[in-house]
Order: sequence, then structure tokens, then C-alpha cells
Amino acid sequence: MSDLTNARTNIDRIDDEVLALLEERARIVTEVRRAKVTDGALFHDPEREAEVVSRLTEAATLFPRDAIARVYREIMSACLSLQSTISVAFLGPEGTFTHMAARSLFGLSASYQEAVTIDGVFDAVRKGEMQYGVVPIENSTEGAVTRTVDALLEGGVLIRRELVMNVDHCLATKARGLTTIERVYSHPQALAQCRMWLAKNLSQAQLVQTPSTSAAAREALADPQGAAISSALAAEMHGLTIARASIQDFAQNVTRFVLIGREDAPRTGSDKTTLAFSLKDGRGALRKVLDIFDQEEINLSKIESRPSQRKAWDYVFLVDIDGHREDEPIRRALKILDERCPFVMHIGSYPVALPSVT
Repeated sequence: MSDLTNARTNIDRIDDEVLALLEERARIVTEVRRAKVTDGALFHDPEREAEVVSRLTEAATLFPRDAIARVYREIMSACLSLQSTISVAFLGPEGTFTHMAARSLFGLSASYQEAVTIDGVFDAVRKGEMQYGVVPIENSTEGAVTRTVDALLEGGVLIRRELVMNVDHCLATKARGLTTIERVYSHPQALAQCRMWLAKNLSQAQLVQTPSTSAAAREALADPQGAAISSALAAEMHGLTIARASIQDFAQNVTRFVLIGREDAPRTGSDKTTLAFSLKDGRGALRKVLDIFDQEEINLSKIESRPSQRKAWDYVFLVDIDGHREDEPIRRALKILDERCPFVMHIGSYPVALPSVT
């Protein structure tokens, strides 16, 4: 037997063993389902899934770690489908980066529903039509997605998890070359993130805003002199050629997505909490509130403000702090905030995101 034949025989044997183990995993999953019914536990535990993926990714040595995460996401997604179908709303259409983020979180076996707007995602979750929603909340180049922030302030949902994902924009087209491109379609955020590249390489082209990067790919498909700034997935779905890859102005172009649900996550020991509060008028009001976190030795990792929409020039402040709402220092801080601020809102406690993924 040749070395090649012997190697292939061994691979076939290993594949059979892997399949047998997957069948065994599926059998145990059905036992887990029965136990959850008996105990009244939730069918889906995204924090447990994230813990498993993190452990296995760290343990990998030869097999690519990013592939480990993708493989196990699909294994867990398929096994979860044996217990119940997870429903997820996302900012669509299919092929957007938000769609990619949702698939990264839930795999291919979940039931997905696209929404035309961010508000549509929130409404689907608030009304109980979908269990979860996935929306972008900020980009490292363009900053906060204000519609998501405002929708969170409207209440009815909580942040359950976050995902930080590298966003690689490509120029997708049916045109024969850059010199023949007369129009570039994309979402305003994507156009802004590629502003310098466009000025240098396609300064003659008209920039046309679209509702999404996937919609841009659809427009470019129908325009012989058009091109789209989109994801590689959207380009593939619409049969476009990728003329240039990674055209964003900053190589480290990262978007943070949040998973929303009607409950936030249980404590994991590596968490963050998002809060909102308003201030009483007075000198040093913001400093005095921030001193509360300092006195409790709570690290504040982010702060931003949004118009309260109650009256002109009145603002609500949103902060991300290290820790879970069940941690004693945060419990104490929240109690003091309730006493000193006209408005305090808990927007979610959830696990700190793993390093960015593609």
C-alpha cells in the first residue's frame, strides 16, 4: 500500500470516528433537552456556547483556531436545532455584515429574519416575534451607530452579548476595469469608511447611497458601469467580481455588534455592564456622578451622550463599565445613582467580547 493510499485510509477512518462522535453528541443533546424540560431551564444558553468555543479554540495547536470556532459554531447550531429552533432578527438584507455577525453567533441552523431597519429588529424582539436580534452599535472608524443607541434607550430589550468583527470592504462589479466605473453604490457608513480609497482610485465616480451594502451589490449587478462597496459574501451572492479587496481606509476597521434579547446574560466573571443616566442641573454634575464609579473602584471604559428627546439641550449619558450588575460594587453604585440621578437605566450586563473575528 502506497503512502498516499495509507494516508487516505487513515483519514477515512478518522472521518468515520468523527461522525460517530457527532452522533453521540446529538444523542446526549436530546438527553439535555429532556433535563431542561424537567428543570424548567432555558433551551438556549449563548454564554455556555461561547465558553465552549473559547476553551476549544485555546486548546487547538495544529488545526487553525479561527476554523475551530466556525466548525464548533455549526456543530452547536445543528445540535441546538434538535432541541428547539432559535429565531434571530438581523439588519438585512442577506449578505450584510450584520447578517455575517448573526451567522457567526448562531450558525446556519437558526431561523433568520431580515429587517429593513434597526427599529424593525428591535420591534421583532420587543413583541416576542423573534427571540434575539443582532444590530451594529459602533465602528472603529465612524463611531457610534446612533439609531441603535437610541433604540436601546427606548427600552424593552437588553444587550445579551457583544461581537467584535473585522469589516473588510471590497469593490464588487461587473465592469471590466476601474476606468469604466461611473457609479459606486453603498451604505453611507461603508462609503465613509472607504473615503480616501475612493478619492484616490475612483474620484470620477458618482457615489450613490443605498440602504445596505447588500442592496449596493444588487444595484451594481444591474448597472454595467456600476460597482458596490460590500462584503465578499454579498458579492458572491449577487454574482459580482471582486475588483479590489480590503479597500477600507484603515486596515483595522472593526465593528461592534450587539445581541439583544428580553433578558441580559448571567454573570460569567468576565463581564461588562451598559448603563444610562441623566443629570440634575448644576456645576460639576457629571464629575460627581463619575466619582461614584471611582469610589467603588469600577473601571469606566466608555462614555457617550445622546439627546434625551424630552427637552432641548437635555442629554442622557451612556457608560460601559467593567463588571456585572450582580457584582457588589456595581450594586452599590446603582443604588447611589438611583438616589442622585433623575433617570437611571440598566441596558444590559453581558460577557466581554472575545478578540475580533472575520
